[in-house]
Amino acid sequence: MRLGALEAGGTKMVCSIGDEAGHVFSRVSYPTLTPAETMPHLISFFQNEGIEALGVASFGPVDLHKGSKTYGYITSTPKPGWMDYPFLPELRAALNVPCGFDTDVNAAAIAEHRMGAAKGLSSCLYVTVGTGIGGGIVAENKIVHGLTHPEFGHFWLRPHPDDPTPHGFCPFHDGCLEGMANGPAIMKRWGKPAQELPPDHPAWALESYYLAQMCATAVVVLSPEKIILGGGVMQQEHLFPLVRKKTQKMLNGYVRTPAILDDIDNYIVAPGLGINSGVTGALLLAAEALEK
Repeated sequence: MRLGALEAGGTKMVCSIGDEAGHVFSRVSYPTLTPAETMPHLISFFQNEGIEALGVASFGPVDLHKGSKTYGYITSTPKPGWMDYPFLPELRAALNVPCGFDTDVNAAAIAEHRMGAAKGLSSCLYVTVGTGIGGGIVAENKIVHGLTHPEFGHFWLRPHPDDPTPHGFCPFHDGCLEGMANGPAIMKRWGKPAQELPPDHPAWALESYYLAQMCATAVVVLSPEKIILGGGVMQQEHLFPLVRKKTQKMLNGYVRTPAILDDIDNYIVAPGLGINSGVTGALLLAAEALEK
């Protein structure tokens, strides 16, 4: 199969060509500007590659209900120009190939479950911490959709007592995970992006506190067999030990399982597919669409 994969992010659109085994043959990226500026680049790339199907892993929120009149639309995003945009319909009309569609984090979760850090397990949680924060949940070997799809970045947190910006920066919610802990929140709080802050900067005490709250909540609410943390912020590898330690502290011995008490280094982990979780998931979506 010659498949197209589109990782549609709030900062950039990554277009790849690959196959159903997750092999990536080529990849280019374009900045996520307005639809009028961005869409012609995406369409032109895939039109020239002779793809049999396309998998789209999109930032959200999106409409995933196939019977809906707005299936494949990006809905209530704060990204300028993309609110209520018919993303999948526009791609389908231009390319005329089968298309698979899901959120970016759901696609990554599918890939990590089938081929990555959660391979062989029946459940996992994949969370990306970057321009936004989102989570994809696999439960009993199936990706979770539901009323819409999980909006893992938008549950509320307890602010850290030393946080100079305890309300966060989400335009929709006061003190939600995304508004407190995504990449832009780090930049707004400290005046520098995450990659420019040294490991001993106080930013990481706050960031690990918020991510540990998220992990502890996931453990008691979802009980995943693996928590996988990806995205640009998690490229700061010194974050993982901090998050693991604080997660254990917050759970306080309540969840009595060896994965939490004795082996948390192998429970809260980086993506097994590295930076390729998203593209692999999009290729899997394309392959499924072609098979159907």
